[in-house]
Amino acid sequence: MRPECQLFGTLGCHLCEIAEAEIMPLVEHGLQVELVDITDPDDLTEVYGPRIPVLRRVDTGAELDWPFDTGQVVAFLL
Repeated sequence: MRPECQLFGTLGCHLCEIAEAEIMPLVEHGLQVELVDITDPDDLTEVYGPRIPVLRRVDTGAELDWPFDTGQVVAFLL
């Protein structure tokens, strides 16, 4: 069972779009990813603004900062 994740980013972020594309094959195989806009509803810009996109495991709180590829995400989830 793959852990549930959150992908922190914001609208109009080109790198966030690339990160989504990197994790999409894993989503198609059952990974649950919640897209979290760092500006809404809680302003997380101060925490994540300079770092987005950031992939966070819900179960452990571990975070994977950009840049990452699909292979690095798989290793992060193990």
